[in-house]
Amino acid sequence: MIRYRIALGVAGTLLLLFGLMRLVTQVPADMLVVLAIWLIAALVIHDGLVSPLIVSVGAGLARVPPRARRYLQFTLIVAALIAVIALPLAYREDTQPRAEALLLQNYLGNLTLLVAIVAAISTLAYAIRVAKDHRTFGGRN
Repeated sequence: MIRYRIALGVAGTLLLLFGLMRLVTQVPADMLVVLAIWLIAALVIHDGLVSPLIVSVGAGLARVPPRARRYLQFTLIVAALIAVIALPLAYREDTQPRAEALLLQNYLGNLTLLVAIVAAISTLAYAIRVAKDHRTFGGRN
């Protein structure tokens, strides 16, 4: 097992060095500055906004009954994953020429629709689980 870990560590280090070499040799210096600013901003947003928000939501979910909690957690996780993809595209909506078909969609509307579908499926799955438990245990929970 230790050989595999060493091999993975060496491969990861070599890939990191290769990526850094390509970054330094093929990206203009002004773009490296923009990249550094973007990385610092991402770190600040993650540590200052996203992480406290997730901890707060987790603390709030502790009050939800355990059977319902897993369905709510599923819905929130999938909604967050969808939002991570859709929100940058919604932000850039209508910023490109009309020939760029990818950015011609209504991303906020699509995001809302997808989250509603995920919530409906999760609610239906929860209702099925409650009905199945009710039938199995004779209404005692």
